[in-house]
Amino acid sequence: MLTGKQKRFLRSKAHHLNPIFQVGKGGVNENMIRQISEALEARELIKVSVLQNCDEDKDTVAHQLSEGANAELVQIIGSTIVLYKESKENKEIKLP
Repeated sequence: MLTGKQKRFLRSKAHHLNPIFQVGKGGVNENMIRQISEALEARELIKVSVLQNCDEDKDTVAHQLSEGANAELVQIIGSTIVLYKESKENKEIKLP
């Protein structure tokens, strides 16, 4: 679990990132969760965009993605979700 200070630090890091995944009409599936897990291993911090045609609520999508990928939910802002997971091999981000 992340502390408030760590979340603020990660939000500042994520500010300049562009979303690399989009959740659309199909919603969240196993393939998407696997790809997000791989991206988190490579980058540690990613943004996911929830499109307007998504049938599920953005909070539900964020919960499904963080549970499925064993990642920490940093922030939901607008229709963008920020996820963090400490990398096992490519550790770059040092949390305060």
